[in-house]
Amino acid sequence: MESLVSFVENEFVVKNDFPNFSSGDTITVYYEIKEGEKTRTQFFRGVVIQRRGSGATETFTIRKMSGTVGVERIFPINMPALQKIEINKRGKVRRARIYYFRGLTGKKARIKEIRS
Repeated sequence: MESLVSFVENEFVVKNDFPNFSSGDTITVYYEIKEGEKTRTQFFRGVVIQRRGSGATETFTIRKMSGTVGVERIFPINMPALQKIEINKRGKVRRARIYYFRGLTGKKARIKEIRS
């Protein structure tokens, strides 16, 4: 049964070619929104909290601050509406899932940048 699922994922799911990013990175995700007949592109810029799953079912969570309220959004990596992903900053964190980042405010909420 598992081989059948992996076969369908490999054959029919369209794979997007995005840059490699990990938790702690600040990225901008451009995605398409359909409102009735019209479509427009919207972006979401924030820090990657986690990457979860593998293959066709992989998702990533981004967190941004909108005023004083934290907003998180989960994107599937193979979502057809995703147009592009830009990496703004590479962050240095010691964990793969930085849930502790939700509770930090002010200067503590900074992530060191990796210069490359």
